[in-house]
Amino acid sequence: MRSLHKFLPVILTLTVINSAGAQQPDATTYRATERQVNDLVHTRLDLQFDYAKRYAYGKEWLTLKPHAYPTDSLRLDAKGMDIKMVALVNGSSLQPLKYSYDQQHLRVSLGQKKAPGTDYTVYIEYMAKPDEANVKGSAAISEAKGLYFINPDSAVAGKPVQIWTQGETEASSVWFPTIDRPNQKMTSEISLTVPSKYVTLSNGALTSQQPAGPGLRRDTWKMEQPHAPYLFMLAVGDFRITKDTWRGKEVSYYLEPKFAPQARAIFGKTPKMLEFFSQKLGVDYPWNKYAQIVARDYVSGAMENTTASLFGEQAQGSVRELLDWEYAGVEREIAHELFHHWFGDYVTAESWSNLTMNESFANFSEVLWAEHAYGPDAGAAQADRSLRNYLRTPANYEKPLVRFQYADKEDLFDGVSYQKGGSILNMLRATLGEEVFFQGLKRYLTQNAFGTGESHQLRLALEEASGQDLNWFFNQWYYRVGHPIVTIDYQWDAARQRQAVVVRQTQAGGLFVLPLLVDVYTGGKAQRYSATLRKAVDTLYFPAATKPELVDVDAAKVLVWQKQDNKSLAEYAYQYRHAPHYLDRREALTAAQAKATDPLARKILLAGLTDKSSALRQLAVEVLDLKNAPQRKATAPVLAKLAATDSSVQVRAAALTALGTLEEKRYAKLFTKALDSKSYRVQGAALQALLPLQPKQALARATAFEADNKGPLTVALVSVYGQAGGPAQWPLVLSKYDAASPSGRFDMLPGIVPLLGRLEDPTALTEGITRMKDLAVKFKAFGVAEPIIGGLQQIQQQQAARLSAPQARMLVESAVKEIQNAK
Repeated sequence: MRSLHKFLPVILTLTVINSAGAQQPDATTYRATERQVNDLVHTRLDLQFDYAKRYAYGKEWLTLKPHAYPTDSLRLDAKGMDIKMVALVNGSSLQPLKYSYDQQHLRVSLGQKKAPGTDYTVYIEYMAKPDEANVKGSAAISEAKGLYFINPDSAVAGKPVQIWTQGETEASSVWFPTIDRPNQKMTSEISLTVPSKYVTLSNGALTSQQPAGPGLRRDTWKMEQPHAPYLFMLAVGDFRITKDTWRGKEVSYYLEPKFAPQARAIFGKTPKMLEFFSQKLGVDYPWNKYAQIVARDYVSGAMENTTASLFGEQAQGSVRELLDWEYAGVEREIAHELFHHWFGDYVTAESWSNLTMNESFANFSEVLWAEHAYGPDAGAAQADRSLRNYLRTPANYEKPLVRFQYADKEDLFDGVSYQKGGSILNMLRATLGEEVFFQGLKRYLTQNAFGTGESHQLRLALEEASGQDLNWFFNQWYYRVGHPIVTIDYQWDAARQRQAVVVRQTQAGGLFVLPLLVDVYTGGKAQRYSATLRKAVDTLYFPAATKPELVDVDAAKVLVWQKQDNKSLAEYAYQYRHAPHYLDRREALTAAQAKATDPLARKILLAGLTDKSSALRQLAVEVLDLKNAPQRKATAPVLAKLAATDSSVQVRAAALTALGTLEEKRYAKLFTKALDSKSYRVQGAALQALLPLQPKQALARATAFEADNKGPLTVALVSVYGQAGGPAQWPLVLSKYDAASPSGRFDMLPGIVPLLGRLEDPTALTEGITRMKDLAVKFKAFGVAEPIIGGLQQIQQQQAARLSAPQARMLVESAVKEIQNAK
């Protein structure tokens, strides 16, 4: 499952859907792995769909066997269904069974004791009603209906009709009765009767397609290898299939017809990923096919359903939209979901408490693929981005990676299970060494193939591979909370010819054991030393006949920690020029930002503008202080060059934005030329930059862009209309706002607020203020209420001298009150 990033995009997807009146569970309750009374062996489903009612009519043959003890009963998860019949399959006949059902669990009396290991099959007829089920979603997965009907009555023009499923964590039991736990594994056969104009997708191989009546077709998909219930999936709709192969296995991409021409541009690296991950892990991709499908209105980012990953619509776009895509977006997701087919699907976390065995590895794979495909800087940039996302939220610091106590299993999908866990794996890779680390992962996968795993099994596999006791590592990183917080100071002793490094651990709680590497640079050359920190204050000594130019602590740049590194700016300048890693240079740029008036800082930032890493060029642009005259004079010519010619659209857009803050007419020609770019991001930055210089021209160009605008260009268009538009533009602005994601709506507010401040149309004021209020109420938990209230009050102030002032005041006061009273 996809991880989430940054403040506003987090708001975009972190909508928690709670069932009415639900009582919060106790967060201190110990969550044991679910006891296995009956084991799932095989699930056969026969499904038909009622699009009008949004129902699924199901027939199920469920084969099970008692796990360890004889049993005469069976408990299944079945949420919000109508149960029509439950029977024991006895040869070719059905023996009705007694059962009870409370809309959550189906309890079946088998009528006789079944011996351990003895297969038996139960037949169930049922009706799934996902839209009526009393279920709740989570921060990472906004709904838990299991089965989703998208535009089933074709009420929304231009929107496709689709059906798709989302099983994680325990929502598969909304569309078929099962034991909905990750420590269950079974084979499956799913038959789908659908309108013959549609394509279907499910787990495993498509084994038959048969006519099923006028305008209908019955597709059957068989999965011959066991997998967990939450990984079952189906999708139905008008998709175009593009096919590749990898080692003779089908690799396919399912997109809406209008996006199908971009299928290989989006997913075409998948065969190379399959090869890379198979070789890296020493375990070939274990499944018979790999499909990837993009669905509308998806409730999360993406999902690793066995052999058939499902992505939200962020994974399809036009040729122009693809120009603005970054690795941290869709390609990262593709790697993430594919890697789950080893860590999550092939070997599944035995309980949600051990979610790290799924999600931390998938997060780690994002670094692996970036490193392989784009080089060490790209891998380090992704690793750094991931660690900073974990560190951004202090609430993460109070949660262990393996979490046996939690209020709700959905709470585990957070920056600890994803970003911290992935960062820990990256650190462990460096600690053990590349070859030994991946030998250990191979052992873990092969020893637990098609089964389940937990962190202790990972530790044992890595101990077998390395010959080392790793309890110390797992105890401090997997089972305790937090991370080291350190300060680092340096002292050179000329008389003793040695360099001292003093590291103080200042975090609350216990101390961490931290093996690390230290590079000491003298005479332009680095000498590498190994050291281990264990104490509240560790002093490390290194031979140094002369004062080193630089001492680089954690030279490999892999530790999970927060540090205050008390180097001089001169040492950071040397680090930028001589230390080998992406993070060495990033740290130097950050240090230079903090001392913007220093001429040496200016040199570091100037160097950063031409760094080989586009991510660091963009960072250097964004941290410039252009109010500082010497810095502005030194960097403006370079910014102009970047804005015009840089190979990265992100860097070009950042440079245009930076130059735009200067509001200097000499750049108007540059901005105007950039408006001809194919990149929406570049066009949006150029339009925003042109606005204060030539508002009439910006308004004219914005009008011309109305026929084709997406993302940053749409935001810029709204911004232009906010400053230079009027009543004629409001309908378009409103339609763009309503069509945008929550983060897109937040981005549009700086344009919408001044436009509403000028409009005297009562309908427009009501429409705009109501939408701002609704946005603030919905996402109040994420700290957006005050900024939106500020915008509403700005509207009221601007309206003060207008005829519409009384209505504006009434609307704003009512909206502010509702926001403040919202929980």
